[in-house]
Amino acid sequence: MTTSRYVYAVCRPFDAALQAQLTGVAGAPPRLLRHHGLVAVVSHVPTAEFDEARLRAGETDEEWLAGVARLHQGVVDALTTVTSPLPLRPATVFRDDSAVRLMIELREDELRHTLDRLAGRVEWGVRVYLDEAGPGTYPDESGPGGAEGPAQWRTRGEEFSAQLHRELSARADRSHAYPLHHRAPGGAAGRNVLNAAYLVPRAQAEEFVETVDRSKHTEPGILVELTGPSAAYSFAADDS
Repeated sequence: MTTSRYVYAVCRPFDAALQAQLTGVAGAPPRLLRHHGLVAVVSHVPTAEFDEARLRAGETDEEWLAGVARLHQGVVDALTTVTSPLPLRPATVFRDDSAVRLMIELREDELRHTLDRLAGRVEWGVRVYLDEAGPGTYPDESGPGGAEGPAQWRTRGEEFSAQLHRELSARADRSHAYPLHHRAPGGAAGRNVLNAAYLVPRAQAEEFVETVDRSKHTEPGILVELTGPSAAYSFAADDS
């Protein structure tokens, strides 16, 4: 069976071993391909299932994409526990080891620069959702007895998220704002007022997480969701 090389990430050399039972895409275990002082984490995949035509078809096959992405992420997550990888996009495939080595040579300066920028850092994600009804339900915009109505509540939620973003950005090397979602986790009604990623030095992770945790208890009716630590997908590009 002819095989190609699926590439998960590029790293600086590291001493720790990958998990013995770690399974990659198509069931093959990942291995380390060293070249020019860098390491590509790769596994063998059947060429017939990962050739150009199949990859184009896979772009519209949500089930296939989800399966590849899940296994891809599992390998990248394992790498993140032992180093600071530069993750590649899911379904990045090369013809053979020589093609992977050539990719490293052609992109060597870029790869080294990005790995230096990500070294010792991980990504955390924060989303803030606002209960549209607010702490109470009001019959009109002004609210009874002078209490804030829905419009004022939305403004306060947006101010809360902007302040939190400033605080978290001050504890991170970089931040990246994503488009807002329409629904809170689990499909509950809610207005998304912050959807951002932060590149945080591992040494400052505890302080970053504590800042998020404190924010969860300051405003009834506001949900703050934290994800991570994870590989720095949001900051893999030089312009991120």
